[in-house]
Amino acid sequence: MSLYTHLRFNSHIGRQKPESIRNRYTQCPFCAREQLDADGILAEQGPILLVKNKYPTLQDTFQTVLIETDECESELSLYSKEHLYKLLRFGVEKWLEMDATNDYKSVIFYKNHGPNSGGSIRHPHMQIVGLKHIDYREHVKEEHFEGVVIDRQDGVEFNLSTKPRIGFFEFNVIFERNGPLERMADYVQTAAHYVLNHFHKDCNSYNLFFYQVGKMLAVKAVPRFVTTPLYVGFSIPQVSNRLEDVVKQVQDLYFK
Repeated sequence: MSLYTHLRFNSHIGRQKPESIRNRYTQCPFCAREQLDADGILAEQGPILLVKNKYPTLQDTFQTVLIETDECESELSLYSKEHLYKLLRFGVEKWLEMDATNDYKSVIFYKNHGPNSGGSIRHPHMQIVGLKHIDYREHVKEEHFEGVVIDRQDGVEFNLSTKPRIGFFEFNVIFERNGPLERMADYVQTAAHYVLNHFHKDCNSYNLFFYQVGKMLAVKAVPRFVTTPLYVGFSIPQVSNRLEDVVKQVQDLYFK
């Protein structure tokens, strides 16, 4: 077990970050691509860019931003299949490549979307962060990815968690490291589209979290609302008694 349990947040840098989710008049730093520092561009594939984070608020980390597209008003649930597959293949490869350097205790890969997701920039992006002292896997259990199966094809499982990490509804996609990323991407896009369009009239935010779980990889899609006080105060997650209803709705909408 690591002696390090908390990341240190640099509040001085945090105050400098632009806020374009709630303040739509703020200039988007990811749209002005000609102003990006060439030395900060780590990799690119067409409109997809991996860049050093200009505002590295987390100490003892290496923070990068994966800019998903040059279309600021777009969103993962709207991408064409061609772009979706390129993006998630690119992202997973860069995540695993950073982890394989062994320069970090662990590497986290995640996405914020919407005002309740914890993000600050509206432009579609993900983040890949190398943690020098913290291994996120110490807090991950295989049971977090168990769930009521929505669909399963090509060795990839899409389910609704019966033992969520935070609570209520969490969608899981579990796949082999060398498995078909296209099927994973389809399921992730389905989860994002469902959350934003059919899940709840007040839900406009979600997170994606990528995990290494034993020999498998997993993605957790989490609709975001105000976090329950039982989890904030006591780390007690809750699970809804409507799992089967939601599973049936997703199946009827996307898999009939």
